[in-house]
Amino acid sequence: MKNVCKTLVLLALLIGFSTAAHAQASATAAATAFIVTPITLTQVTDLEFGNIVPSASAGTVVLSPAGVRTPTNVTLPPTSGTVTAASFTVGGTPAFTYSITLPAAATTISNGAQTMTVNTWTSDPTPTGTIGGGGTQVLSVGATLNVGANQVSGSYSSGNAGGSGDFTVTVNYN
Repeated sequence: MKNVCKTLVLLALLIGFSTAAHAQASATAAATAFIVTPITLTQVTDLEFGNIVPSASAGTVVLSPAGVRTPTNVTLPPTSGTVTAASFTVGGTPAFTYSITLPAAATTISNGAQTMTVNTWTSDPTPTGTIGGGGTQVLSVGATLNVGANQVSGSYSSGNAGGSGDFTVTVNYN
């Protein structure tokens, strides 16, 4: 009987070890990472409203991101001068999307004595863009120029004395 008990105990222990060995499993996995190209924004052209003839009442010139001017209470003479929407090159990882932040406030441009404001910023694309297969996309920015009644002639710039400085556009990966 002692031998039978010892045998049963030994058999139970072997079965227990056998069951414990089969209750465990293992596997391996690879570790990976993808380093994203940092997003960049490079200025290509400035925002230029061109030649404008003021009137006796205040007016505006809306410059679209496509570079098309729409006047209100001002005249656009046949000699247009330089007219361009601001343009930037966005660089980064192809097919990644990004958000665009345009200025929240107006920018003041000056001829050194007189000022005008630029506001109501628009962009193409908007409000997000997608970086192309070559790692870049063009971002164009337009705005509204507020022309005073009988605005004094001269060359107005955000960099002139009395100007508020250049405007800032920001892009961030989504």
